[in-house]
Amino acid sequence: MADLVLATDDTGGPEIFASLQGEGPSAGMPVAFIRLSRCNLACTWCDTAYTWRFEGDNRPHRDHVTFERKANQVKLSPVEAAQRITETGQNRLVITGGEPLMQGSALAEMMDHLPDMRVEVETNGTTKAPPQLDARIDQYNVSPKLAHSGNPAELALIPERLAAYAADERAFFKFVIAEPGDVDEVLEIVSAHRVPASRVFLMAEGTTSEVQRERQVWLSGLALKHGFRMSDRLHIHLYGDTRGT
Repeated sequence: MADLVLATDDTGGPEIFASLQGEGPSAGMPVAFIRLSRCNLACTWCDTAYTWRFEGDNRPHRDHVTFERKANQVKLSPVEAAQRITETGQNRLVITGGEPLMQGSALAEMMDHLPDMRVEVETNGTTKAPPQLDARIDQYNVSPKLAHSGNPAELALIPERLAAYAADERAFFKFVIAEPGDVDEVLEIVSAHRVPASRVFLMAEGTTSEVQRERQVWLSGLALKHGFRMSDRLHIHLYGDTRGT
């Protein structure tokens, strides 16, 4: 079985750590995180660009920064990854990225070594878990990328995948909102794919507490108006925009 390719923390080790979930329906819960490297999309505002924007990658990003691949990727076998997750002492795991479902088969093997772990997967909603991994997932945190992400809709918004997640009661939709007009696009997606409003979160784009609070003032009103939930970014307030948090 192939190794997992992980992002690195500030020490150069694999980004596996315990923290509080900062976003979505599980916000505030103690969890273990594993952050995988590589992504099939490229958001201009991505706050984990070190998982995909390596030297030679010309996909746009607002910071115009590229990362040296060798320093920002590390490989672990599924067994080694499971052992490190167990060492965090947590009983709930968040699998994130990058786009973690690009490594679905290796993740499924990892989960074979974590039989009692409850699992969340954070995904951009363009792909799906293989059956053996899907059977272990308790919650999907699906974050479809809107036009302001810079991704072409034909790559970021795949109708059959959005419809499948909308029909899956385990899946919650989390939309990143940079300006009020972005909510119009959310309304179109929710209507087209019959996403229940009770499973929709609006979350302000921003990597500082100041920007979050400023945008949440108007975002809260839009969430109330349309019957959506609003997500904070708790980890930004607690730790700032840093790795391993």
